[in-house]
Amino acid sequence: MVKKCWICLILILVLGVSGCDKRVIDGQQVNKKEKIIIKFSHVVEENTPKGLAAFRFAQLISERSSGSIEVQVFPNSQLFKDGEEFEALNRGDVQMIAPATSKVSQLFPQWQIWDLPYLFTDLDSVHRIMDGPVGKELLDQLLEKKMLGLAMWDNGFKHLTNNHHPIIKPRDLEGLRFRIMSQGILEEQFYTFGADALFLPFNDVYKSLEEGRVQGQENTISNIYTKDFDRVQEYLTLSQHGFLGYAVIVNQEFWNELPGQARELLENTLAEVTQWERVKARELNEEQLLELQKREKMNIYSLTTLEKSIWKENFLPVYSKLEQEIGPEFLSKVKKQCEPIEN
Repeated sequence: MVKKCWICLILILVLGVSGCDKRVIDGQQVNKKEKIIIKFSHVVEENTPKGLAAFRFAQLISERSSGSIEVQVFPNSQLFKDGEEFEALNRGDVQMIAPATSKVSQLFPQWQIWDLPYLFTDLDSVHRIMDGPVGKELLDQLLEKKMLGLAMWDNGFKHLTNNHHPIIKPRDLEGLRFRIMSQGILEEQFYTFGADALFLPFNDVYKSLEEGRVQGQENTISNIYTKDFDRVQEYLTLSQHGFLGYAVIVNQEFWNELPGQARELLENTLAEVTQWERVKARELNEEQLLELQKREKMNIYSLTTLEKSIWKENFLPVYSKLEQEIGPEFLSKVKKQCEPIEN
């Protein structure tokens, strides 16, 4: 009797497993061997402009491909920190990343134009560079490292936070140590005014501010808000001194092996999401500044137009240094395209 029960149990298990196999290979389901998986790694929170855009991109691709293409988004350095993403992309551990332009400048010095303080007067001037010949020239440089740049996204303009005292004049930076995301121009802009700079991955910033390893940092409102920097910083200066954007990059070999229709769908959807992301970035920075004001944890000061012009003039040595590094012709071309378009 016991033997018969065991036989019955084995038959049930075998039939059950067979039934599961049939469901997996059902013609109405996506064949997992043919399914395209794209791991998209980034280092910021999900509720930031980049985080929301990555999620929207993944959602639209899933819907429009009927599930045959899956974009798996890994936010907040879940897979790799911002200093590790390029190697991960090169190894094929991930297929898509969206590093800050400052990170790309460590590979290609001309990308430091995005870090020049007070180069851009508004987001329209930023987008003229992104979408114009200079933007294409910069993205094409990525091919040297077997990477393909597909788009450029906004986060917004950066501002200064710190402890100890309000920052209103350039000399107020003196003696403070600021976190920076890359060496080069970002270091130079602080050194110019007697401040120190320390490179730190983004996800290490909060703890370093809390422990006093650095006294301040520069960032967009959305990053300041979503990372709760107002809990460990006393002062916020709305300086709008630099721009923070992202390059959406894929592994070139992986991209070239994709079917043509898949590439077309990904490109078209990404172009649509890019326009959506730029609008969303502006909205989030405005909304979250209001939230920071409501929290009343930081003293907030907004630089006047005159004060910004003084800052810009004091930053001229930084321009000279970059000009020596990347050549006066390229920088002159960038400046010309940044000029407001006359009606």
